[in-house]
Amino acid sequence: MKYKIETWGCQMNEHDSEVIAGMLEDMGYQPTDDENVADVVILNTCCVREKAESKVFGRLGTLKRLKQNNPGVILGVCGCMMQQPEMAEKIRKRMPHMDLIFGTHNIHELPQLIKKAQESQTTQVEVWQREGEVIEDLPIRRFHGVKAFVNIMYGCNNFCTYCIVPYVRGRERSRQPEDIVAEIKDLVQHGYREVMLLGQNVNSYGKDLSQNIDFADLLQQVNEIEGLDRIRFMTSHPRDFTDKLIDILASCERVCEHYHLPVQAGSTRILKKMNRGYSKEEYLRLVEKIRDKVPQASITTDIIVGFPGETEADFNETIDVVQRVRFDGAYTFIYSPRPGTPAAKMEEQVPEEVKKERFQKLLELVNSITEEINHRLVGRTLPVLFEGTSKYDENIIAGRTRTNKIVHVPGTKDLIGKIYPVRITEAQMFSLSGEILKENQDLF
Repeated sequence: MKYKIETWGCQMNEHDSEVIAGMLEDMGYQPTDDENVADVVILNTCCVREKAESKVFGRLGTLKRLKQNNPGVILGVCGCMMQQPEMAEKIRKRMPHMDLIFGTHNIHELPQLIKKAQESQTTQVEVWQREGEVIEDLPIRRFHGVKAFVNIMYGCNNFCTYCIVPYVRGRERSRQPEDIVAEIKDLVQHGYREVMLLGQNVNSYGKDLSQNIDFADLLQQVNEIEGLDRIRFMTSHPRDFTDKLIDILASCERVCEHYHLPVQAGSTRILKKMNRGYSKEEYLRLVEKIRDKVPQASITTDIIVGFPGETEADFNETIDVVQRVRFDGAYTFIYSPRPGTPAAKMEEQVPEEVKKERFQKLLELVNSITEEINHRLVGRTLPVLFEGTSKYDENIIAGRTRTNKIVHVPGTKDLIGKIYPVRITEAQMFSLSGEILKENQDLF
């Protein structure tokens, strides 16, 4: 028996798909890229952006022919999109060929749902509207052999006015630190060299636990795990990025010097409308503190263009922040209303043509700064952890620096999983090229 999973969205969704894959393999299924030979096809969806949601509906429609050609295939759809009000029922009515519809809170029920669908020959709809307890010890089929995602918490309490995540992922629930540490130790024993600690807001970790522990404390514990080379985390909220956390980041040698710190907007007035909990000036001071303690820090961000009520002056404040911070990279988005969020009902929605014009101006600025920063790395020697072959050439091996720069070198697959010093010879906008200085010696 074979399965295929398609994933939209963030690292959290990708990790959910690893859990789904683990459960399916526990049931005896094996992965395939060919849906025509699959016995189970699962779409794991995202609803943060309207574009992703539209793609999912299109893909659901194409699966109808697959069901006609192979009536025995089990077709499922899950993830954030299913948690939206009335979405599951909408899909059930419009897409009767779908066998499973379930949400983010009850992924662990997948084996029972498949069994019910096979026995009843009817669509199984199971979407919990409220989050339950954190479920430990679910099987996981890791998609990468060198680095691994490790959830440290689930949900979000921030309720930014543009964001649907708290409504589809639930309130914050932190995992027990001993469970997190045990999972990472097991990963190290199986050869993993890097972990990415995941949460919608990792630096609010521990607030719901009975024991006195926060994200900085957890980082210290993970940093002490022997055999682990690199620690990353995503995503952090500027409001919870404390002085204590900055000090810990500076002192933990295994924590990589790359911090994703979403600013979202540069105007304090717009930030207040977004319910972000900080001002432009507070964000800039935070960046100064980070760079004072970690001078080599690479800082990336998220920016939304065209939030309701954004004026040209507000947009120029965003441009000013980008020019002053000089982000290593930025995920830039045109604001799209998400039904069920406060911002969707706000007046003064910005016209599409204005949003697109501002977006293009911002994108050009961000890209020019990223390219300039990358060019400054030419001639330097940096430790690179090699993760796999290039998507375009199997004779090119791709890896990352501690500051999360993608580096390509000519080489063979035996480099994968090793860390070598690489002299950077060329810089592009989104990647670097280089040459290994000392072959056959893992120096780091």
